Amino acid sequence: MAKPIGPLCNLECEYCFYLEKQALFDSGGQYRMSDKVLTAFITSYITAQPTPAVEFVWQGGEPTLLGIDFFKRVVELQRQFAGGKMISNSLQTNGTLLDVEWCRFLKKHNFMVGISLDGPKEIHDRYRRDHQGKSTFDRVMHGLNLLQEYKVDYNVLACVARETAASPLEVYSFLRDAGVEFIQFTPIVERLPDACCSQLGLSLAGPSFLGKEEPQTEVTPWTVIPEEYGDFLIAVYEEWIRHDVGKVFVMNFEWALNAWIGNPSPVCIHAEQCGRSVVTEHNGDVYACDHCVYPEYRLGNILTDNLLQMVGKSIQSGFGITKESALPRWCGECEVLAACRGGCPKHRFTRTWDNEPGLHYLCEGYKKFFLHIRKYLRAMTTLLEHGLPASHVMNAINGPLFIKASDR
Repeated sequence: MAKPIGPLCNLECEYCFYLEKQALFDSGGQYRMSDKVLTAFITSYITAQPTPAVEFVWQGGEPTLLGIDFFKRVVELQRQFAGGKMISNSLQTNGTLLDVEWCRFLKKHNFMVGISLDGPKEIHDRYRRDHQGKSTFDRVMHGLNLLQEYKVDYNVLACVARETAASPLEVYSFLRDAGVEFIQFTPIVERLPDACCSQLGLSLAGPSFLGKEEPQTEVTPWTVIPEEYGDFLIAVYEEWIRHDVGKVFVMNFEWALNAWIGNPSPVCIHAEQCGRSVVTEHNGDVYACDHCVYPEYRLGNILTDNLLQMVGKSIQSGFGITKESALPRWCGECEVLAACRGGCPKHRFTRTWDNEPGLHYLCEGYKKFFLHIRKYLRAMTTLLEHGLPASHVMNAINGPLFIKASDR
């Protein structure tokens, strides 16, 4: 993942964990990735990939603040150094700066766009406002409508904060009715700062394993309640499984089905191990993870260090096999371990019922959700094994045979 404009953004979302990272960079207010760094990143990244397909992911901050010319240069460099490999790009944006010129460019160069939209106006604007405290909803919807008009491939990233979790069907129905076909729900979990992060001038705590001291467990007012997050996913799933399988694709549900079938997780949070999803900052600094942009997790710089060696260093610095081996016994014996895998290490700051450390904050919600949907996953897996589309589950969902089997 590349952050070519670092933590700069034209919004000031209340739950954002990245805006405050400006305190960690001595940039003099200059966050634009230089052409030298950009060239080094693109060449190193393409060279390091063992596969014939190379996917670039551009995030921020807000990357569209760089302007279209920056991304024209991106495409030019990728074409120059592709070496026969197939290049693709994904861009994560808040959508407020998208216009016709942007959409024409994104469509022409086949960018996949992730746009942040939390739900209808009153829900979205609760946490996602600009620096003047003004609503951003209409601007985001304008951007979404343009993506749809120009047929740009896109998905929606919807954050589930504490108040959002109370309105699952309102959020899901709004997105579905807006024509969104691909949705990812991201739970908001942040802790108040510990001593380590306070010394860095930060107002949020870093990974629970960042310091040697016992992690403090007090979360921010906008952090979602674990069981309520589980209830949110369950409510959306019950609506989706009855009406929208095959028409709307909720990534959280896709991941669960993928795990049930026995495939490795496509996302790091539910993978057995992590550490390969490194992030390159605007100045070329490389960190072990988007959630670990802290001095302790700096791996080197793209201008002076080997990318593959930095990835190897990442895997050895609290990730990799450690993500799996550090799980408490409670997780190792859990019946939904194959789907959860202990979650993101950043959020393993609570204790099990027998006081063992390292339990994920959302454990209660994850477990409730994964247990609830097992009967549906079982039915869809059976359909797929017989060469039938998973959407056929909607035909049988209320039938007596399904209800009887699901109770076993």
